[in-house]
Amino acid sequence: MDPPFTIGEYTVRSKVGQGPQSTVWKAEQKCSGEVVALKQVYLSKLNRNLKTSLDCEINFLSSVSHPNIIRLLHVFQAEGCIFLVLEFCSGGDLESYIRHHGRVQEWVARKFMQQLGAGLEVLHSHHIIHRDLKPENILLSGPESDVLLKIADFGLSRTVHPGEHAETVCGTPMYMAPEVLRFKKYDEKVDMWSLGAILFELLNGYPPFRGRTNVQVVPLP
Repeated sequence: MDPPFTIGEYTVRSKVGQGPQSTVWKAEQKCSGEVVALKQVYLSKLNRNLKTSLDCEINFLSSVSHPNIIRLLHVFQAEGCIFLVLEFCSGGDLESYIRHHGRVQEWVARKFMQQLGAGLEVLHSHHIIHRDLKPENILLSGPESDVLLKIADFGLSRTVHPGEHAETVCGTPMYMAPEVLRFKKYDEKVDMWSLGAILFELLNGYPPFRGRTNVQVVPLP
C-alpha cells in the first residue's frame, strides 16, 4: 500500500525504510499532529527467534528512557502486524551522515562514541545484546551543530544474563565480532567490537572490513 493511508490513530505519510520482516513509515498522530516513526513488523515473517527478539525489543524499550536510545511511545496490533510507534529522528541515520561528511574530526568521533557508549551501558545493564550495531541502526536527532545519536532497531536483540551466552549467528558481517563470525558462543562484548568498527569508519570514512558474508569479511589492505 502506498501512502498516504491510515492505520489506527496514525496517518502514514511516507516510507522511511524496509527490511525483510518490517517496514518503517513516517506518520502523524491524527489528533495531535505529532510526527512519529511507525515500525510495522510482519508477524507471518517471524520465526521463533525473531519473535523472541521482538518481545525483547518491546519489553526493553518500554522500560527504559535514555537520550541515546530510541524512545518507544506506543505499541498496537492490526492487520496481522505489530506496530511500534517510535520517536521520529529527522537527522536520518549515521550511515547517511558518514556518506555525506566523510571522515570526521577526532572531537566529533569522541563525542559520538561517548553518546553511543552511554546508550550501550544502559542496554547491557538490562542484560540486552543489540547484535546489529552499525551506522544504519544509529539515528540522529536535533540540529547538526548539536546532534544527538540514538541506538535503534533492536530487531535482533536478545536477553543474555550473566554467565549465559548466545550462539545465533546474526548481524551485519562488516560489524560482527570474530566470535560471531566463527560460530562461537558470545556475550555482550560483541557490541563493543561493533562500536569499535563504527569508530574506525567515523575516523576513516569507510568500514574496517569488507564482505557480504562471514567468509568474505577480510581486513582492507
